[in-house]
Amino acid sequence: MPGISLLRHLSCAAIWAHVAIVGLALQPAAFAQTAPAQPHIQDNSFLLEEAYNQEAGVVQHISSLTRFWDSKDWTYSFTQEWPVPRHPRHQISFTVAGVRNGDFIGHGVGLGDLALHYRYQLVGAGNRRLAIAPRLSALLPTGNPRLGRGFGGAGVQLNLPLSLVLVSRLATHVNAGVTLIPRARQESGARARVTGFNLGQSFVYDVHPRFNLMLETLWTSWNAAAAPDTGRRVNDVFVSPGVRWAYNFSSGLQIVPGLAVPIRVGPGARDRGLLLYLSFEHRMWHE
Repeated sequence: MPGISLLRHLSCAAIWAHVAIVGLALQPAAFAQTAPAQPHIQDNSFLLEEAYNQEAGVVQHISSLTRFWDSKDWTYSFTQEWPVPRHPRHQISFTVAGVRNGDFIGHGVGLGDLALHYRYQLVGAGNRRLAIAPRLSALLPTGNPRLGRGFGGAGVQLNLPLSLVLVSRLATHVNAGVTLIPRARQESGARARVTGFNLGQSFVYDVHPRFNLMLETLWTSWNAAAAPDTGRRVNDVFVSPGVRWAYNFSSGLQIVPGLAVPIRVGPGARDRGLLLYLSFEHRMWHE
């Protein structure tokens, strides 16, 4: 079918682009010990986190809208990040989401689960070659699990983002995480333990200090909540090429729009989508 053929070509192109960027990263210049000479965009990747906490007094508002064509899934998320006053290594944030599950398309859009985040800048910062900022999140069951909008139970998530400048214009970001929902609700109403794992890597290339090319790869794995005793897990792999650019204003406001084409390439679960991204970052107070 033409749609499947196009998906295969897009998937292959994205994977080969990933290989090409890895090859560039392995060149000898990758072992230089200096940070980029020019300032560049340091924002969130679209599917992954970059390990840079907010600067002191600077607040960020992030919106992301993702639509998958085959599954008909829609997700809108809004995240707001604050540095802790006088303690910039500490950051708090929250994420709210609107979800339309393609399996329940007739029920429209509803609220997803709420996430409350704490992140600590363990190593480095935005001006260093290496940065590490582990995050701990509380997941609150505000979404309806019977309509595919949430887990139906409270949980916790731990994610470890690592950011590394490889060469003067190329950085990579690696994430590894685990999610635990001790008493998720099944469609039948019964309770079940759900565990999830995520592992991903993104590459960000500075074509210009205010324009980036991006390539993200993300693997997720969840046990099937509908049959927790079977040991069956659902694994997905996403490859997502994208771009982002920045508008900087004399007031200190930075606006970063972006877009990407996430492609699900896991066996038996191919899908393609469109991701739209918009970030506002500005100073709220001086320290």
